[in-house]
Amino acid sequence: MAGGCDRTGASPTSPAAAACRDERLRVSFLCRAMPSPLRIVSAKRTAAVAAQLAEFGRQTFQDTYAAQNSAEDMAQYLAEHFGPEQQLAELQDPNTVFFLALMQQQLVGYAKLTVGSTLGAEPGADVSNRAELQRLYVQEDWQGTGLGATLLRRCLDEARQRGCRSLLLCVWEKNTQAQEFYRRKGFKQIGETEYRVGHDVQNDFILRKGL
Repeated sequence: MAGGCDRTGASPTSPAAAACRDERLRVSFLCRAMPSPLRIVSAKRTAAVAAQLAEFGRQTFQDTYAAQNSAEDMAQYLAEHFGPEQQLAELQDPNTVFFLALMQQQLVGYAKLTVGSTLGAEPGADVSNRAELQRLYVQEDWQGTGLGATLLRRCLDEARQRGCRSLLLCVWEKNTQAQEFYRRKGFKQIGETEYRVGHDVQNDFILRKGL
């Protein structure tokens, strides 16, 4: 399912972090060596993987953004975006690919890439060559290992292989660390969009990188 904005973004209170939209991510700017047993794989489109993604996404989003949102808004958002059925539908979308970061079969991070993004596009425009990084989540213990940057590179490579000319994402306007991370990676702001967390309407920046 193309379009929409899934927010990738790091916690603004984190000492060093980065991220776009449906979910706000956490990726550290600190550099430590990434452990060699770590594997980055394409997700299988199964109910078991969907349940794993739902649990990981709920926990990561809750840990990162609970302090900036009311309990009611958080509960509504998590129910809408991180149910197993919703995750399975996203997994089975042929225009979407999930990259999982596994350490001895344990999920420690993931990225969601969708081809055919309408984010920031004019109505009726051809979006077949536009990809969107909709989620980039890294477990707190893995921040600072370079895992977020590794997942981003996999998404950039995948988008190029699928013939895309640009990669877009959303980041919360208050998440200055995430904004800086993406700008260092060559992304530039091209607009703004509303993003709803429960009943709270927030403002996101739309960032773009040419491929």
